[in-house]
Amino acid sequence: MRPVVHRCRFGPGERRLAYYQYLPVAVDGPCAGLTVQLRYDRRAAVIDLGLFGPDGFRGWSGGERERVTVGEVAATPGYLPGAIARGAWSVVLGLYRVPDQGVDVVVEAACAADPLPPEPPPPPVPAARPPNRPPGRPGWRWVAGDLHAHSVHSDGKLTIDELAATARSQGLDFLAVTDHNTVSHHPHLPAAGARYRITLLAGQEVTTDEGHANCLGDVGWVDFRGSADDWQQHATRAGGLLSINHPLLGDWSWRRPMRRAPDLIEVWHRTWDGRDGGPLDWWRSRGAGTPVGGSDFHRPGELPPGFPTTWVEVESDGEEGPPAAAAVLDGLRAGRVAMAAGPQAPVAVRRDGELVVVGGAGLRLVRDGQAPVAVAADRVRMAQTPGLCRLERDDGEVVALTP
Repeated sequence: MRPVVHRCRFGPGERRLAYYQYLPVAVDGPCAGLTVQLRYDRRAAVIDLGLFGPDGFRGWSGGERERVTVGEVAATPGYLPGAIARGAWSVVLGLYRVPDQGVDVVVEAACAADPLPPEPPPPPVPAARPPNRPPGRPGWRWVAGDLHAHSVHSDGKLTIDELAATARSQGLDFLAVTDHNTVSHHPHLPAAGARYRITLLAGQEVTTDEGHANCLGDVGWVDFRGSADDWQQHATRAGGLLSINHPLLGDWSWRRPMRRAPDLIEVWHRTWDGRDGGPLDWWRSRGAGTPVGGSDFHRPGELPPGFPTTWVEVESDGEEGPPAAAAVLDGLRAGRVAMAAGPQAPVAVRRDGELVVVGGAGLRLVRDGQAPVAVAADRVRMAQTPGLCRLERDDGEVVALTP
């Protein structure tokens, strides 16, 4: 194929007409790999990049990359390797932010000439810090996890192996890897999870300029260009779950309509200070959707995976290893969850008609419609009451939540 060059200018007018711009690339001859180069003034705009082939989706890197390659056996993270079929391809641009005066954009596409660099070797298996695991009912156990994390397959900085090792070192039993608008990471999860003895739950953060939602489970690629109801129907049909992410977080707040409540709502994001009641009020206003937590981990230097931790009660087969992904999804679907500030933090869970608090000495338990109760010991049992329960410090900071 001959190299293709598109020179465009995009401003608010073009964005109003079509948020997604499709630039054609004709592959009319043998091509072992396809490279796309995007150039624009990144100080003035944010433009997302993706690629679709004759058979559909081939990758998405959002605003993270300027150059991507798709080959038969390997591809830039975020993109799917495979044969470069002859026919009509499209470079897809998402006009996330464009200035009033417009921005010049150049897109070049050509057969790939440079091989992709090899992935770094996996890091050693780390020692894991034991989590503050609450007691389970007979035949059940509580597992610690994080429902929101990113790798190099979108805008994270760690490989799948590095991410798994980091999560395991914190004592997590499971981690949802939810890269933006892609599933290129899914094939790498089973091997990395087995290597580091952690369940890596397949996920995709469906990402738009009107809100983000995690589609959890190995449900295939979810078309981010559809409606939120489309995303939830896709997840439900394939046995997955949809979780609205960080609903009150500035430009990343949730502003999309939905005909029915989502399965889950991320009320505890790493940016929540534990005092602002906004996320909890937002969840209550929806009247449904199990509240969960997620770190939204991207890179070293941030709070690590598991801050906050989502605890999920799963059926136990007597083994202490990583839980089955299906068991985690079943627990989330049934609302058998609790949240804590971290894997080793105090936690409160519901068990056999009681509320069991572990590690909560010196904190206070606040239940909807009731006066606060001082927690006198590290492990106590209290009568269970309906409604949200919170473990708080004296200054009102929440360290655990139980729906």
